[in-house]
Amino acid sequence: MTDDVLVVDSLVRRFGDLTAVDGVSFRIAPGETYGLLGPNGAGKTTTISMVAGLIAADEGTVTVAGQPMTPRTTGPKRHLGLVPQELAIYPDLTGRENLALFGRLQGLRGAALRGRVEEVLSLIGLADRAKDRSKEYSGGMKRRLNIGIGLLNRPTLLILDEPTVGVDPQSRHAILESVEALSGEGMAVLYTTHYMEEAERLCDRIGIIDSGRLQAEGTRDELVRLIGGVDTIRLGGTGDLAGAADELRRIPGVERVETERRSAVLTVKDAPALVAQVVGTAAAHGVTLADVEISRPDLESVFLHLTGKGLRD
Repeated sequence: MTDDVLVVDSLVRRFGDLTAVDGVSFRIAPGETYGLLGPNGAGKTTTISMVAGLIAADEGTVTVAGQPMTPRTTGPKRHLGLVPQELAIYPDLTGRENLALFGRLQGLRGAALRGRVEEVLSLIGLADRAKDRSKEYSGGMKRRLNIGIGLLNRPTLLILDEPTVGVDPQSRHAILESVEALSGEGMAVLYTTHYMEEAERLCDRIGIIDSGRLQAEGTRDELVRLIGGVDTIRLGGTGDLAGAADELRRIPGVERVETERRSAVLTVKDAPALVAQVVGTAAAHGVTLADVEISRPDLESVFLHLTGKGLRD
């Protein structure tokens, strides 16, 4: 028995001459949100289809809650909540009726079913529209209902495949807030996306996938360090910037300081950890600051470094 909710080991899946997934391995712990970040066609959906037991792997294994997962196994699937990229709802049923139907399919009955349906409606922000047929919902509301269906059985592992594709900004924000709350409650989440900002906001660890291969994985900061990323602090203001620059260069972690007439640009190892000392040193040496800007390498830079192309190419 493993402490990890999900263990994916050396998965391979071929479609004829195409190897869609090529040796992918990763783990997810309880309460952790793990992101698979990559462009369309990278192998994300094929990977989660094997994780959910929808298709068989040609090579490799998947273990969910300590149990082997294959298309023929049923035990581990009880631990899953799957939210597919395509909507899986009935348009002529109300939101409440959709949840009740899928709840019955998952074995809920009576008061337990009714109570769970109301809990989920509240969680996904559709309690006030529960009596409306889902075909009357906006795209974002349909996506939230889709997520609610995946939550009915209180899964140990929730799989979300590109859940914000095609939704308006307000609904997207609501979906991301819901996902953040789920991991806080101890649920493990596998989240696929091609949006860098979603991965940075939601995911404790990120696997960068392209051409069916996991190119790298780690926290955001660990991935940025792979490319030797450094941060930039820009100080804008007046006073003796050139004189302050000499003192700023003595701060451990400051690699370079370049000055202009009304600004100084510092290249540093860890801007959030150094910014207070940098600002204090500049002020102590006669600089009146008007603004401070921090720039950090992002996952787009990492993806470009690892694959030679942009995330949305």
